[in-house]
Amino acid sequence: MRYPISQKMREVASILSNAGFSAYLVGGAVRDWVLGKPCKDYDIATDAEPKEVQSLFRKTIPTGIAHGTITILYKGEKIECTTFRCEADYSDGRRPDSISYVRSIEEDLSRRDFTMNAIAVSLKDGSVVDPFEGVKSIKAKIIKTVGAPLDRFGEDGLRPIRAIRFASQLGFKIEEETLKAIPLSIEVCKKVSIERFRDEFIKMLLSGHPIISFKLLEETGLLQVFLPELAGCRGVEQKGMHSFDVLDHSFLSCDAAPQDNLIVRLAALFHDIGKVSTRKMNEYGDYTFYKHEVESERLTKKIMQRLKFSNKEIEDVCHLVGLHMFHYTEDWSDAAVRRFIVRAGTENIPNLFDLRQADGFGMTGRAPDLSNLVSFKKRLEKVIAEESALSLKDLAVGGRDLMEIGIEAGPKLGTILQKLFEAVLEDPAQNTKAQLLKIAAAINANLS
Repeated sequence: MRYPISQKMREVASILSNAGFSAYLVGGAVRDWVLGKPCKDYDIATDAEPKEVQSLFRKTIPTGIAHGTITILYKGEKIECTTFRCEADYSDGRRPDSISYVRSIEEDLSRRDFTMNAIAVSLKDGSVVDPFEGVKSIKAKIIKTVGAPLDRFGEDGLRPIRAIRFASQLGFKIEEETLKAIPLSIEVCKKVSIERFRDEFIKMLLSGHPIISFKLLEETGLLQVFLPELAGCRGVEQKGMHSFDVLDHSFLSCDAAPQDNLIVRLAALFHDIGKVSTRKMNEYGDYTFYKHEVESERLTKKIMQRLKFSNKEIEDVCHLVGLHMFHYTEDWSDAAVRRFIVRAGTENIPNLFDLRQADGFGMTGRAPDLSNLVSFKKRLEKVIAEESALSLKDLAVGGRDLMEIGIEAGPKLGTILQKLFEAVLEDPAQNTKAQLLKIAAAINANLS
């Protein structure tokens, strides 16, 4: 079993070798090769120290020089190059108090988290160095720590979270003893910065089946630590068309959302989170969740702010959550369709429909009947194609036009513009300058 070394990597290895240093490919590139997947990123381990690496290559970036890592820029490739090292004491449960360089790749591999990540390939001849049977773990689709799980997890509280992320990202199972150690490592996991958790959480969300990670987060107690609002949805039963409680419904909805769309997956996960506090039973013995979308939007904003998502991501996800309860019927007038477009925003409609489809799957675990959505989509496309006024800027008049007929600048002018917009939404034929100025004059007279 020999790794097929690319020409660029041979050249990089040759530069190190000619200076008396060894070079090994490590990390995800090796794991992907064993899995038969294309390599995305190259990570090299070497016995050359950072300053020596910098002296050998024309273009480098000191990305993590304190931890022995230099990024080599070579013929269009970004190659992370890290000196063989071992780490001592993790008093904060997040990062080593100190690192020291070691002389062999075997020592370097012994400090790594999981056996599947503790494999190296010599860039001299493509031979594999696998002291912890990582290849065997990969082929068995098992996530197992290098050495005792509690020792590895005690060093870095992110490692249990990474194990859970790999489970859904790779479709692997966490080995029994490794899984048992995760609940015992919760205190050290609590020391992980919220940004590091968020980054792993995003990778879970964008994996093939995030539901695998979500269930493991719940099983190990980590969901309660990082997403307590979501954990609180367990046991909140629903009736009617729903076959699952709110938490399983949320997991299934997220899993059914488009894999490459982080915004829709987040919205699908959080869209019903407000049902916990809004659930009531009516006189017929049925649960109601009146205005739960409003509470869900509020909680989603709170959670995403805590996880330090960007303002744009928070705004986009919350907008979808707040709108997800729209109820279209074929007796909607064209004016009602136009008002919906304005409320949703043309650019958000595809995401909103994807969310509705995912929500429908989450109710029963089966593909929902989309005939109503298909009909609604045709109506929306027809109205959008008519190029009706769907925002204030589409009106045939503006603030300057209104001021020219004697309406003073200020809050009243804004109110009149909004009323003109509502009139045009009701009847697009009103959107002429002459007609709108006539309506504006009448409104102004009534407001004076």
